[in-house]
Amino acid sequence: METNGKAGRHGLEGDVDLQFLLKGGDLLKVRSRSWHKNRFLKLMEDCRTMGYPSQKFWKRDKTFLIDDIESVRKGRQSDGLQKYTNASEEEKCFSIIFRGHKKNLDFMATSQEEAHRWVTSLEKLINNMHNLNKQQKSEHWIINCMRKSDKNNDNKMTLKEVKHFLRQINIQVDDAYAADIFKKCDTSNSGTLEDLEIKQFYDLLTQREEVDEIYNNYAKTEGEMSTSDLLNFLLNEQREQATTASALKLIEKYEPDETAKQKKRMTKDGFLMYLNHEDGSIYNPAHSALYQDMSQPLSHYFISSSHNTYLLEDQLKGPSSTEAYIKALMKSCRCVELDCWDGPNGEPIIYHGYTLTSRILFKDVIRVIKEFAFKTSEYPVILSLENHCTVEQQKVMAHHLISILGDALVTKPLGNTMPTDFPSPEELKGKFLIKGKRLNKLDAMFSNNNTVEEETVSEEDEAADCKENGEKAKPKKTKIKLAKQLSDIVIYCKSVHFGGFEHAKDSQAFYEMSSLKESKAFNLAETSGTAFIHHNMDKLTRIYPAGSRTDSSNYNPVPMWNVGCQIVALNFQTPSKEMHLNQGRFMPNGFCGYILKPQFQRSLSSQFNPNRLTNGPWLQQKTLHVMVISAQQLPKLNKNKNKSIVDPLVRVEVHGVPADNGSKETHHIENNGFNPSWNESFQFPIHVPELALLRFVLEDHDAASQNDFIGQYCLPLASIQNGYRHVPLLTKRGDVIASAGLFVHVMLVEQQ
Repeated sequence: METNGKAGRHGLEGDVDLQFLLKGGDLLKVRSRSWHKNRFLKLMEDCRTMGYPSQKFWKRDKTFLIDDIESVRKGRQSDGLQKYTNASEEEKCFSIIFRGHKKNLDFMATSQEEAHRWVTSLEKLINNMHNLNKQQKSEHWIINCMRKSDKNNDNKMTLKEVKHFLRQINIQVDDAYAADIFKKCDTSNSGTLEDLEIKQFYDLLTQREEVDEIYNNYAKTEGEMSTSDLLNFLLNEQREQATTASALKLIEKYEPDETAKQKKRMTKDGFLMYLNHEDGSIYNPAHSALYQDMSQPLSHYFISSSHNTYLLEDQLKGPSSTEAYIKALMKSCRCVELDCWDGPNGEPIIYHGYTLTSRILFKDVIRVIKEFAFKTSEYPVILSLENHCTVEQQKVMAHHLISILGDALVTKPLGNTMPTDFPSPEELKGKFLIKGKRLNKLDAMFSNNNTVEEETVSEEDEAADCKENGEKAKPKKTKIKLAKQLSDIVIYCKSVHFGGFEHAKDSQAFYEMSSLKESKAFNLAETSGTAFIHHNMDKLTRIYPAGSRTDSSNYNPVPMWNVGCQIVALNFQTPSKEMHLNQGRFMPNGFCGYILKPQFQRSLSSQFNPNRLTNGPWLQQKTLHVMVISAQQLPKLNKNKNKSIVDPLVRVEVHGVPADNGSKETHHIENNGFNPSWNESFQFPIHVPELALLRFVLEDHDAASQNDFIGQYCLPLASIQNGYRHVPLLTKRGDVIASAGLFVHVMLVEQQ
């Protein structure tokens, strides 16, 4: 009975794949070459938790939540399965990949069919969970907590159980208040709550007074919103270009009450449903799809880029892993870095030179990149090579790149003539570009004189930059002999030393690009902003973190985007404010890893300088009004400390040109993570909205020490929707926190 109820809420009642998971089955869990053990994996009756018995009698069963699964990979697509199973077992293998730092689970089924069944059934369940709307998600959450608090499973709750329940849902009430709610709901005076009384108790807890107030202001038709009432709300509050037809569409989409729907009306439940979905989100849903012009030269786009992509942790002793490349590519990173060194048995390896980080085979990395490069975006991927190999192993590198990547590797310019500009992301769909040293100019390919032999070139050594306490002031240049085979596949991204903007203008071809350390780049941005922007109109620039950042921390990418740098490489493996800004910058345009730069960063006549604003098309003076109203269901930070209710505050930040940077914060609310309410208003003057990002941060106030992080959300100012809006919340690593959210009123208006 219980199972059917849960399955019904999934919309999967009676589904054969769900039944398969509920029944469970034997799998071989793989942890090392010698550790392959049988485990009976099954879906628990709540249809949200998977579990398998621990083999140690004193330990509890191992469980994990479906919500925590990032993806299920079929085949030997994890580090562990690659290392500890044979290629012949490919079809029987699958991995469960979790969000954040939780370790993958690697399994082998008894047959190919069985493995396929596990993967498709799990994927169906995961997709179903994702598709549950916000309303259902919060019901899940509440009912699950109620069940946990019903200690004796009698479907009745005593006052003690109610107090435990309140603590579970992150709200602290004094005993008198708890008793008061209890008495109000205990209409049968039985000393327990059951059935409808529990429902009433739930309704009291989920009441949203701020939403009621907005709804009642516009619900002028027998206490409900007619189509024209809703249209008034959309025009006056949300400032949308709405019509009667679009208002009717929202009623069709969100109204759960069929009677109201037939009358073309929206009830309070439908209104709450609308606010909690994409149409009520702060993020403009029209920007979720690919909406920008993708036919401009590559240099006209910001490109999502990763530094030390092979690392999962810090750059002194952390593990190197092919998994790190998968994670970055699945986040639509379009430029990954490969530090290549001579390895044993003639096979080049990748690791962070001069350090204790572990080593991985170059060919394994290329295979993984080929497999995962275009799963979330079909636009080109740049492989940035830092080459420390001997000529012999460089030839092996070239062989692997050509044989593994095949036709997807760009080995000559598009078209039959010498190009004068970059191709577009559209023209390079599904292609790989190699960034590295080249022995000669590109035009040599179009003459009869392309017979250069190996010769010595200088390779900037970013790894040496962090030797011992980072005392080196600039990257060390190492002289290496370059193999012709590797040189020949460098087409549009030839690495050259940066000799200043004038030198670049006079002597540098469009396909010759420089990598700049953050300190040098920041200095150039500060002193020569306009020249930097013009340089980046027809040439690519890559920025990388200082080697002294041995903890793999990040620099602020915003000043680099302000001067039009395309490849602003960050440590994707480090959850940080800078990565939140990166995630916000690349969230629009179908999350494809390419964002078209504003016109004033592409137009040759532009005199834009982010540090000294003058009149021009970039200057659009506006005021951003933000009212932080309330939050819902904030996570408790320490699940072990049962009494740890949060004291939340909200910080609103604007990141853009220096004149637009600002940060304001609310007061903190004592002991309420369930439905804290602030109603505080802030104003930010905005000068260059096309480069500005808006970031919300929630923290747990602590008078004695640093505040603890609760959640965050970042998006470009150009992608916000005005009015009363729901703001989803993400973890430090950028994953969605189910059920949690912020409710705000935003308005971006012309300055009077």
